[in-house]
Amino acid sequence: MSVPTSTTIHPDDAAAVRLDREHVFHSWSAQAALDPLVLSGGSGSHVWDASGRRYLDFSSQLVNTNIGHQHPRVVEAIRAQASTLTTIAPSTAALVRGEAAERVLAHAPAGFSKVFFTNGGADANENAIRMARLHTGRDKVVSHYRSYHGNTGAAVVATGDWRRVPNEYARGHVHVFGPYPYRSEFWSTTPEQEAERALHHLERVIQAEGPTSVAAILLETIPGTAGVLVPPPGYLRGVREVADRYGIVLILDEVMAGFGRTGRWLALDGFDVVPDLVTFAKGVNSGYVPAGGVMISDPIARTFDVRVFPGGLTYSGHPLAMAAIVATLDAMADEGVVDNAAAVGRDLIGPGLAALAARNPLVGEVRGLGVFWAVELVRDRATREPVDTSVMGRVRAGALERGLLPFTADNRVHVVPPCIVTPDEAAHGLEILGDVLDAVAADVL
Repeated sequence: MSVPTSTTIHPDDAAAVRLDREHVFHSWSAQAALDPLVLSGGSGSHVWDASGRRYLDFSSQLVNTNIGHQHPRVVEAIRAQASTLTTIAPSTAALVRGEAAERVLAHAPAGFSKVFFTNGGADANENAIRMARLHTGRDKVVSHYRSYHGNTGAAVVATGDWRRVPNEYARGHVHVFGPYPYRSEFWSTTPEQEAERALHHLERVIQAEGPTSVAAILLETIPGTAGVLVPPPGYLRGVREVADRYGIVLILDEVMAGFGRTGRWLALDGFDVVPDLVTFAKGVNSGYVPAGGVMISDPIARTFDVRVFPGGLTYSGHPLAMAAIVATLDAMADEGVVDNAAAVGRDLIGPGLAALAARNPLVGEVRGLGVFWAVELVRDRATREPVDTSVMGRVRAGALERGLLPFTADNRVHVVPPCIVTPDEAAHGLEILGDVLDAVAADVL
């Protein structure tokens, strides 16, 4: 893949930047200093601008284009649905909505037969919290500090990172530290010890809060934006046991980790745990049309058989989004996309990042599964001092200059290409990332 060296800017790119800066208000940003990357097209694992600059997308945008850009089956399904029925109220029945629910539930744990569709991951978590509170008659929600659950009222307060702090207007939220062996809060020396101590901490907080006041434990199966924190053996099983001990609903957030990202249909398939509610979005249709939802276990669904569920969304189960779900999940199954993600992660990304960590002193740790990895960058391997924003800025700029679109967060580069990434593309992306990190390490260490 070549990256043009020409500085000529296509008029469409110039217009995109001008209109964006004049009129578009960006999320999570101070507006004045923004210089957004322009994109005008994409296919598979690549995106480009109108000026001809191409990028290998190692971000999957926001870790959501699992089936890649412009997959022809999904595009055609949206086109066909748009020609028939573009929108209907959620109170009606439509074949495409039922088919989408059926496709989603085919990948749910046993004992799930209902889906509540939402417009994305945040409102999926919002409604899962509401279901848990109504089902239990309790109020509090326990979640991790290292987490992200979305930018709506309860979801953003359930979030643990900095985005929670200026948005704390929802009640009844309690946070605990989850397992993170590389930066343990529990002075652990093994993954097993980390799981044991994190579980003790979780249970003690629940006990101190009053177990009969806790409605739900809400966790990302694998915390994503917080650093692809694969839980150590036994942790999620232990959380299930704690929840059962106190009659608490367990919600697993699969918004980022679900539908192929870890090399499994759901990330929870890799752990010995069955939750009560599963939230999803992103990879279920790669974001082609906004969609999310809650998979509801049968006992919780029965709570609302004769009791009104006090929640709804105008675009719940939107036909275009539903058509995109059906086409995405069918194409993923037919084309072996989930198996591809597993193989690329096992055979290329995992070993490639391990080799990078072995040679580059900037790399403190690599961790992940499938096409869901994080490279944690440090100034000193002994102290594990994180690199600062200036170093991360250089990493991002260097990647873009070489034709790689990265996902960066805090002191990490997340290696999260589409699940359809080919072995050659993965190897090329790792080569670029290695060259960038080698160059930055030589300058800053």
